[in-house]
Amino acid sequence: MKAHILDRYGKGQSLRLGDWPDPVAGPGQVLVDIRAAALNVLDAKIRDGAFKPILPYRPPFVLGHDLAGVITGVGPGVSRFKVGDEVFARPRDHQIGTFAERIAVAEADLAPKPAGLSMAQAASLPLVALTAWQVLVEVARVKRGDKVMIHAGSGGVGTIAIQLAKSLGATVATTTSAGNAEFVRGLGADVVIDYKTQDFAERLSGYDVVLSSLEDGTLERSLKILKPGGKLISISGPPDPAFARAQGMNWMMQQVMGLLSRKIRREAARHQVDYSFLFMRADGGQLAQIAALVDSGALRPVVDRVFAFDALNDAMAYLATGRAKGKVVVTR
Repeated sequence: MKAHILDRYGKGQSLRLGDWPDPVAGPGQVLVDIRAAALNVLDAKIRDGAFKPILPYRPPFVLGHDLAGVITGVGPGVSRFKVGDEVFARPRDHQIGTFAERIAVAEADLAPKPAGLSMAQAASLPLVALTAWQVLVEVARVKRGDKVMIHAGSGGVGTIAIQLAKSLGATVATTTSAGNAEFVRGLGADVVIDYKTQDFAERLSGYDVVLSSLEDGTLERSLKILKPGGKLISISGPPDPAFARAQGMNWMMQQVMGLLSRKIRREAARHQVDYSFLFMRADGGQLAQIAALVDSGALRPVVDRVFAFDALNDAMAYLATGRAKGKVVVTR
């Protein structure tokens, strides 16, 4: 089969379109013919080598964390899906590779594709929607009346997190450019901060939760807007010791993660705020709940541009500009 292959790590490294061994559905797995795959910042960071301590993939390998497609085969023990089912998924770590024609995916990572969505729309959701769900529902336990701040509201995670927080009954603030202000208001944002001309740390206060995907001092400044007992949850780092333990890392790596996050954890404690790093995981059950929100109209995918499968490197270059509103997708 054809796949986009990363032959070596490197910032901005192009992926090579070439032949790759056909996957086989093992026990508990299904074989999916991939019709659409979304791009994520995570793909670029892995390509650049930024996540080698956490995800030590050995080149050559195939990138890609989101898919929508049709099941063409099932392995032993599969009971929830059959050949012909339309599905979407974020394959679990170490089983990624959606920038290809086919992939074997664990049954537990899959959910039925929402009937009203195109393949491109469905493929845009899994990673960002699961990230938003695990931050807001699982960790922060957002409830009606809470105040939630979501940085980078026009990005892939931000566009979904705003909608999800609103569906949970929260008041939502977000940062974006002035040109995207009406766009994020249309997603449900109640308070919009122009990050170029306004300082969110001076304009906001008394928040329960901050979801941050940004670096460069944003974490420290976010502490100022949280009330005592609030939660600062980062999806961009630095990783903390709790994350290292959850990943099964050895004692040395746990110490390294502790050093990386020591400054922000110390500042969070001084503000009586809880800091945590979240690295989303695959979960077909949660994805099915997300699909139900899509079917109800509470959540809608946001796709900025769709590229042809053969033009994946062009899609990666466009993603790197940071101008995409929502997700960038490739289709076959």
